[in-house]
Amino acid sequence: MANSLEARLTSLRDTRVWRSIFRSGSGATNLRRALAVQQNVFLHLASVKVRKRSLAFRVTWFLGTLTLGAFLILVLTGIPLMLYYHPSVPQAYADMNDLRFVVSAGVFLRNLHRWSAHAMVLLVFAHMFKVFYRGAYRPPREFNWVIGVVLLLITLFLSYTGYLLPWDQLAFWAITVGSNLISAVPVFGARIRFLLLGGHTVNANALLRFYVLHCVILPLAAVTFVAIHFWRIRKDGGIYSGESKRHE
Repeated sequence: MANSLEARLTSLRDTRVWRSIFRSGSGATNLRRALAVQQNVFLHLASVKVRKRSLAFRVTWFLGTLTLGAFLILVLTGIPLMLYYHPSVPQAYADMNDLRFVVSAGVFLRNLHRWSAHAMVLLVFAHMFKVFYRGAYRPPREFNWVIGVVLLLITLFLSYTGYLLPWDQLAFWAITVGSNLISAVPVFGARIRFLLLGGHTVNANALLRFYVLHCVILPLAAVTFVAIHFWRIRKDGGIYSGESKRHE
Protein backbone atom coordinates (compact mmCIF):
# COMPACT_ATOMS: atom_id res chain seq x y z
CA MET A 1 0.00 0.00 0.00
CA ALA A 2 2.75 2.46 0.96
CA ASN A 3 4.80 1.62 -2.12
CA SER A 4 1.74 2.07 -4.34
CA LEU A 5 0.96 5.47 -2.80
CA GLU A 6 4.57 6.58 -3.17
CA ALA A 7 4.59 5.48 -6.80
CA ARG A 8 1.43 7.49 -7.49
CA LEU A 9 2.92 10.58 -5.83
CA THR A 10 6.08 10.17 -7.88
CA SER A 11 4.11 9.91 -11.11
CA LEU A 12 2.09 12.98 -10.10
CA ARG A 13 5.26 14.99 -9.50
CA ASP A 14 6.48 14.06 -12.98
CA THR A 15 3.39 15.48 -14.69
CA ARG A 16 3.55 18.73 -16.62
CA VAL A 17 0.88 20.35 -14.44
CA TRP A 18 2.80 19.65 -11.23
CA ARG A 19 6.10 20.91 -12.68
CA SER A 20 4.45 24.10 -13.94
CA ILE A 21 3.20 24.91 -10.43
CA PHE A 22 6.15 23.68 -8.35
CA ARG A 23 9.19 24.67 -10.39
CA SER A 24 11.79 23.06 -8.11
CA GLY A 25 9.77 19.92 -7.50
CA SER A 26 9.96 18.14 -4.20
CA GLY A 27 11.90 15.26 -2.78
CA ALA A 28 13.87 13.87 0.13
CA THR A 29 17.11 15.79 -0.39
CA ASN A 30 17.97 18.98 1.48
CA LEU A 31 18.53 20.80 -1.82
CA ARG A 32 15.00 20.03 -2.98
CA ARG A 33 13.53 21.15 0.33
CA ALA A 34 15.57 24.38 0.27
CA LEU A 35 14.41 25.15 -3.28
CA ALA A 36 10.78 24.50 -2.32
CA VAL A 37 11.08 26.96 0.57
CA GLN A 38 12.94 29.54 -1.52
CA GLN A 39 10.21 29.48 -4.17
CA ASN A 40 7.30 29.77 -1.72
CA VAL A 41 5.22 32.86 -2.52
CA PHE A 42 4.26 33.44 1.11
CA LEU A 43 7.89 33.35 2.29
CA HIS A 44 9.57 35.10 -0.63
CA LEU A 45 7.15 37.45 -2.39
CA ALA A 46 9.88 39.59 -3.97
CA SER A 47 12.87 38.08 -5.72
CA VAL A 48 16.44 39.09 -4.97
CA LYS A 49 17.13 39.74 -8.66
CA VAL A 50 15.07 40.15 -11.81
CA ARG A 51 15.95 39.73 -15.48
CA LYS A 52 16.36 43.28 -16.77
CA ARG A 53 15.04 42.60 -20.27
CA SER A 54 11.87 41.04 -18.82
CA LEU A 55 10.93 44.51 -17.52
CA ALA A 56 11.74 46.45 -20.71
CA PHE A 57 8.99 48.64 -22.15
CA ARG A 58 9.30 47.19 -25.66
CA VAL A 59 8.54 43.77 -24.21
CA THR A 60 5.75 44.49 -21.73
CA TRP A 61 4.38 47.91 -22.76
CA PHE A 62 3.84 48.17 -18.98
CA LEU A 63 0.34 46.75 -19.47
CA GLY A 64 0.53 44.71 -16.26
CA THR A 65 1.71 47.72 -14.28
CA LEU A 66 -1.03 49.91 -15.76
CA THR A 67 -3.61 47.26 -14.87
CA LEU A 68 -2.32 47.19 -11.30
CA GLY A 69 -2.51 51.00 -11.22
CA ALA A 70 -6.14 50.92 -12.34
CA PHE A 71 -6.89 48.35 -9.63
CA LEU A 72 -5.29 50.56 -6.97
CA ILE A 73 -7.37 53.53 -8.15
CA LEU A 74 -10.48 51.37 -7.85
CA VAL A 75 -9.55 50.44 -4.29
CA LEU A 76 -8.76 54.04 -3.30
CA THR A 77 -11.99 55.38 -4.80
CA GLY A 78 -14.12 52.42 -3.71
CA ILE A 79 -13.38 52.85 0.01
CA PRO A 80 -14.83 56.40 0.26
CA LEU A 81 -17.76 55.36 -1.95
CA MET A 82 -18.55 52.64 0.59
CA LEU A 83 -18.86 55.33 3.28
CA TYR A 84 -21.81 56.90 1.44
CA TYR A 85 -23.49 53.72 0.19
CA HIS A 86 -26.08 51.42 1.73
CA PRO A 87 -26.67 48.06 -0.03
CA SER A 88 -30.43 48.13 0.52
CA VAL A 89 -33.56 48.84 -1.49
CA PRO A 90 -34.41 51.63 -2.27
CA GLN A 91 -31.66 53.43 -0.31
CA ALA A 92 -28.97 52.42 -2.80
CA TYR A 93 -30.50 54.54 -5.57
CA ALA A 94 -30.95 57.47 -3.18
CA ASP A 95 -27.28 57.24 -2.22
CA MET A 96 -26.27 57.40 -5.87
CA ASN A 97 -28.36 60.57 -6.27
CA ASP A 98 -26.73 62.05 -3.18
CA LEU A 99 -23.31 61.38 -4.70
CA ARG A 100 -24.38 63.31 -7.77
CA PHE A 101 -26.11 66.29 -6.17
CA VAL A 102 -25.22 66.47 -2.44
CA VAL A 103 -21.78 65.02 -1.70
CA SER A 104 -18.90 67.33 -2.54
CA ALA A 105 -16.92 65.95 -5.51
CA GLY A 106 -19.21 62.91 -5.46
CA VAL A 107 -19.65 62.91 -9.24
CA PHE A 108 -15.88 63.05 -9.75
CA LEU A 109 -15.33 60.20 -7.29
CA ARG A 110 -17.96 57.97 -8.86
CA ASN A 111 -16.87 58.68 -12.44
CA LEU A 112 -13.23 58.08 -11.56
CA HIS A 113 -14.21 54.70 -10.13
CA ARG A 114 -16.34 53.83 -13.14
CA TRP A 115 -13.82 54.82 -15.81
CA SER A 116 -11.01 53.10 -13.94
CA ALA A 117 -13.11 49.93 -13.99
CA HIS A 118 -13.58 50.23 -17.76
CA ALA A 119 -9.86 50.91 -18.20
CA MET A 120 -8.93 47.88 -16.09
CA VAL A 121 -11.05 45.55 -18.22
CA LEU A 122 -9.50 46.95 -21.41
CA LEU A 123 -5.95 46.73 -20.02
CA VAL A 124 -6.41 43.15 -18.81
CA PHE A 125 -7.55 42.04 -22.26
CA ALA A 126 -4.69 43.96 -23.92
CA HIS A 127 -2.23 42.37 -21.52
CA MET A 128 -3.56 38.87 -22.25
CA PHE A 129 -3.34 39.44 -26.01
CA LYS A 130 0.21 40.75 -25.62
CA VAL A 131 1.29 37.77 -23.54
CA PHE A 132 -0.31 35.35 -26.01
CA TYR A 133 1.31 37.09 -28.99
CA ARG A 134 4.76 36.92 -27.39
CA GLY A 135 4.30 33.23 -26.56
CA ALA A 136 4.71 33.67 -22.82
CA TYR A 137 2.17 30.93 -22.09
CA ARG A 138 4.82 28.37 -23.04
CA PRO A 139 6.96 26.42 -20.55
CA PRO A 140 7.95 27.27 -17.90
CA ARG A 141 5.18 29.88 -17.63
CA GLU A 142 2.05 27.76 -18.07
CA PHE A 143 1.01 28.14 -14.43
CA ASN A 144 1.35 31.92 -14.53
CA TRP A 145 -0.75 31.99 -17.71
CA VAL A 146 -3.50 30.14 -15.82
CA ILE A 147 -3.19 32.67 -12.98
CA GLY A 148 -3.59 35.44 -15.56
CA VAL A 149 -6.77 33.82 -16.91
CA VAL A 150 -8.14 33.62 -13.35
CA LEU A 151 -7.36 37.33 -12.87
CA LEU A 152 -9.18 38.09 -16.13
CA LEU A 153 -12.27 36.27 -14.86
CA ILE A 154 -12.06 38.05 -11.50
CA THR A 155 -11.86 41.39 -13.32
CA LEU A 156 -14.96 40.57 -15.36
CA PHE A 157 -16.83 39.44 -12.23
CA LEU A 158 -15.82 42.65 -10.44
CA SER A 159 -17.22 44.68 -13.32
CA TYR A 160 -20.38 42.59 -13.44
CA THR A 161 -21.12 42.71 -9.72
CA GLY A 162 -20.43 46.44 -9.53
CA TYR A 163 -22.93 47.11 -12.29
CA LEU A 164 -25.92 46.38 -10.04
CA LEU A 165 -24.90 48.60 -7.13
CA PRO A 166 -26.38 51.91 -8.47
CA TRP A 167 -29.77 50.13 -8.46
CA ASP A 168 -31.19 52.06 -11.39
CA GLN A 169 -33.15 50.74 -14.37
CA LEU A 170 -30.04 50.16 -16.47
CA ALA A 171 -28.38 48.14 -13.71
CA PHE A 172 -31.54 46.17 -12.91
CA TRP A 173 -32.23 45.03 -16.46
CA ALA A 174 -28.58 44.44 -17.30
CA ILE A 175 -28.23 42.02 -14.38
CA THR A 176 -31.59 40.47 -15.22
CA VAL A 177 -30.46 39.72 -18.77
CA GLY A 178 -27.03 38.50 -17.59
CA SER A 179 -28.51 36.20 -14.97
CA ASN A 180 -30.96 34.78 -17.51
CA LEU A 181 -28.02 33.97 -19.75
CA ILE A 182 -26.40 32.14 -16.84
CA SER A 183 -29.57 30.09 -16.30
CA ALA A 184 -29.29 28.88 -19.92
CA VAL A 185 -26.13 26.94 -19.03
CA PRO A 186 -26.96 23.21 -19.12
CA VAL A 187 -27.41 21.25 -15.85
CA PHE A 188 -26.05 23.81 -13.36
CA GLY A 189 -27.20 27.11 -14.90
CA ALA A 190 -30.41 27.54 -12.90
CA ARG A 191 -28.69 26.63 -9.61
CA ILE A 192 -25.83 29.06 -10.24
CA ARG A 193 -28.35 31.83 -11.01
CA PHE A 194 -30.31 31.10 -7.82
CA LEU A 195 -27.10 31.08 -5.75
CA LEU A 196 -25.90 34.33 -7.34
CA LEU A 197 -29.16 36.23 -6.91
CA GLY A 198 -30.32 34.66 -3.67
CA GLY A 199 -33.69 33.98 -5.28
CA HIS A 200 -35.47 33.80 -8.61
CA THR A 201 -35.49 37.54 -9.35
CA VAL A 202 -33.16 40.51 -9.04
CA ASN A 203 -34.18 41.90 -5.65
CA ALA A 204 -32.69 43.05 -2.33
CA ASN A 205 -30.99 39.69 -1.81
CA ALA A 206 -29.18 40.02 -5.12
CA LEU A 207 -28.09 43.58 -4.28
CA LEU A 208 -26.63 42.49 -0.94
CA ARG A 209 -24.83 39.50 -2.45
CA PHE A 210 -23.38 41.56 -5.28
CA TYR A 211 -22.21 44.15 -2.77
CA VAL A 212 -20.38 41.54 -0.66
CA LEU A 213 -18.84 39.97 -3.76
CA HIS A 214 -17.80 43.32 -5.22
CA CYS A 215 -16.40 44.88 -2.04
CA VAL A 216 -15.00 41.92 -0.07
CA ILE A 217 -14.68 38.51 -1.71
CA LEU A 218 -13.53 39.40 -5.23
CA PRO A 219 -11.04 42.14 -4.16
CA LEU A 220 -9.41 39.77 -1.66
CA ALA A 221 -9.18 37.09 -4.34
CA ALA A 222 -7.71 39.62 -6.77
CA VAL A 223 -5.04 40.74 -4.29
CA THR A 224 -4.06 37.12 -3.61
CA PHE A 225 -3.76 36.15 -7.26
CA VAL A 226 -1.99 39.42 -8.18
CA ALA A 227 0.65 38.68 -5.54
CA ILE A 228 1.16 35.16 -6.92
CA HIS A 229 1.17 36.51 -10.50
CA PHE A 230 3.87 39.11 -9.88
CA TRP A 231 5.92 36.65 -7.85
CA ARG A 232 5.88 34.12 -10.67
CA ILE A 233 6.82 36.80 -13.21
CA ARG A 234 9.93 37.51 -11.18
CA LYS A 235 10.70 33.80 -10.84
CA ASP A 236 9.93 32.72 -14.40
CA GLY A 237 10.99 35.84 -16.28
CA GLY A 238 8.91 38.24 -18.35
CA ILE A 239 7.11 37.78 -21.65
CA TYR A 240 10.21 37.55 -23.80
CA SER A 241 9.25 35.02 -26.48
CA GLY A 242 12.78 34.01 -27.36
CA GLU A 243 13.39 33.01 -23.78
CA SER A 244 10.28 30.85 -23.84
CA LYS A 245 11.48 29.02 -26.93
CA ARG A 246 14.78 28.15 -25.30
CA HIS A 247 12.95 26.46 -22.44
CA GLU A 248 10.94 24.20 -24.76
